[in-house]
Amino acid sequence: MSRTNFDQLLQAGCHFGHLRRKWNPAMAPYIFMERNGIHIIDLNKTVESVDQAAEALKNIARQGKKILFVATKKQAKDVIEEKAKSVGMPYVIERWPGGMLTNFPTIRKAVKKMANIDKLMADGTFSNLSKRELLQVTRQRAKLEKNLGSIADLSRLPSALFIVDVLKEKIAVKEANRLGIPVFAIVDTNSDPKDIDFVIPANDDAKESINVILTACCEAIQEGLNERKAEKADEKAAAEQEELGETQRPRRARRTRKEAAAAAEPVAEEAKAEEPAAEPAKEEAKEDAPAAE
Repeated sequence: MSRTNFDQLLQAGCHFGHLRRKWNPAMAPYIFMERNGIHIIDLNKTVESVDQAAEALKNIARQGKKILFVATKKQAKDVIEEKAKSVGMPYVIERWPGGMLTNFPTIRKAVKKMANIDKLMADGTFSNLSKRELLQVTRQRAKLEKNLGSIADLSRLPSALFIVDVLKEKIAVKEANRLGIPVFAIVDTNSDPKDIDFVIPANDDAKESINVILTACCEAIQEGLNERKAEKADEKAAAEQEELGETQRPRRARRTRKEAAAAAEPVAEEAKAEEPAAEPAKEEAKEDAPAAE
């Protein structure tokens, strides 16, 4: 079953493209028609693209990997922040830091610097600073929080990027392509889809359009996360059963040894009882031997 439908996308305004004079010819396969100088996107292809992208995102989330959401345009900021937080994924809604992917260690240093400032503020080290120095440190902390606070938990390169408006976020697309990171994107009629791995043709300027597509994708990500939790729980239960079985096996072995020893005791007693009866028989045999001679 599709995660979205034609009527839902139509109501959200996903079918509206850009003016004909702004279009990119590479988007021709995704355009249904032109009306009043504006291109109309084929929503049937949008539904298929959303399903394909959602399934791929679900598989990535099931493997425990991170997906970085990127949207710095005003219409998409709030939606991206809300949806990314709901599934615990990192996001960028301010200016894209150049080299964030290709120069990731430097970005991590900046994030660690922000964490160190927090630590020093908490233990009272900055209490000896003058007001001016403290103000400078506070401003630096606020700037780092604004640009990098949303990726503070990103300890390694993301496994995928989800981008709204690839024309505006072209630097992020180039960096991802250079590193071989798959790119999921909402692509409008004025953008070039050739560098995008999973193209979702839709209106990237309307808040409702972005919201309906992101909702479908984030639901798939949440399903992947839930499946991962269930798999981990099953593995843990299986490991506990194995440990329990290993601890029970030696006990059973000990019991069998005790039972064998208990069963052997009567046999040993019978053998001891038979030994004195055998000795007189031997003596009688010795006495009979000379008489026969």
